[in-house]
Amino acid sequence: MSWPNLNDLIVSPTDDAPIGLVGAPLSAGSVTPGRCDLAPAALRKVLPRIGRYDIDESVELSSRIADHGDVAIAGLTIEEATDPIRGAVETCVAKHDLTLLVGGNNAVTRPGLHALGLPLEKIGLITLDAHFDMRETGMGLRNGNPVRALLEDGLPGKNIAQVGLAPFANSQAMHADALAAGNRVVTLADINAHGIDQAVSIALAHVAHCEAVMIDCDIDVIDRSQFPGAPGARPAGMQAADFFRAARLLAAEPRVKLIDLTEWDPPLDATDLSSLVAGRWLAEILSGFEAR
Repeated sequence: MSWPNLNDLIVSPTDDAPIGLVGAPLSAGSVTPGRCDLAPAALRKVLPRIGRYDIDESVELSSRIADHGDVAIAGLTIEEATDPIRGAVETCVAKHDLTLLVGGNNAVTRPGLHALGLPLEKIGLITLDAHFDMRETGMGLRNGNPVRALLEDGLPGKNIAQVGLAPFANSQAMHADALAAGNRVVTLADINAHGIDQAVSIALAHVAHCEAVMIDCDIDVIDRSQFPGAPGARPAGMQAADFFRAARLLAAEPRVKLIDLTEWDPPLDATDLSSLVAGRWLAEILSGFEAR
């Protein structure tokens, strides 16, 4: 019997598919050195194991995904990789209704957002992340400072919503800077108290004035026991089920043009748990997109 799976939906980059995929295997500049550069290949490898049928919705996924391959950034610093990543994402955004940017570490978020091609005042950013990503930029770009770098580029805080901030994973100074900039902050405790649906609604309301929105899915927001392949993940993090729900709800928003997946370090997980979670993330994105 046939097994309809996500790999069936992958097509060539010349296809007029509604969704495009760009791999950005960036590991340079990571606060915790690792092999996030292996994540795009790991995601592609797991796709045949993820079915297309959502039994809860009685829907079989059908949206094609044009795979544009990986950006050639091996051995480059973040600064050197920024323009190649931006260029590849720009090409993809121009061809498809939704672009998926698969990192790599979280430094791919900044060139991804710039690739949307609008003035920064018109772009919203929603992060699903345990961290503010507000480390100082004085020593250069890192995977721990893309949000601060974007603020310094001119992205207004009123355009940034950060969801899933974890206790004992950030600093008081970063929190103060985020609030001073006007970022909307939704902590993990807020989610646990009021639910993920409300958290997503708050984030979308914060960027309601923006013409286009990028979603940054830093997978270390998930509880480490449910995603051990993320160096920054913490115990008692976001439940994987909430992460999936957030991904689906956000992908259903028509103004969302770009979604990234970052901070997955496949060798950290000797099992297949992390890869299956990442594969399910893609299925949830497709489900949300098809609900538009």
